[in-house]
Amino acid sequence: MSGFFASGHAVDLILAIMAVEAGFLLITRRMTTYALLLVFGPGVCILLGARAALVGAEWWWISLALAASFPLHLLDLRRRLSR
Repeated sequence: MSGFFASGHAVDLILAIMAVEAGFLLITRRMTTYALLLVFGPGVCILLGARAALVGAEWWWISLALAASFPLHLLDLRRRLSR
């Protein structure tokens, strides 16, 4: 079981579940693609950073993924507060 997590496959599974959830929300809630990107984007970026760390990627790949989540999170907050 530890090999499943160390290989990054656990993150892949979570990302696949998030993709199914995003598709479901896109169909049922009639969300725009932009809103969906802002809702799921920060989490996806953080998960990609975690996956990069688990598989032993270079430090800058990890930091790039984590840094990309911050502006998406701020845009999502702005979108939610402007409603």
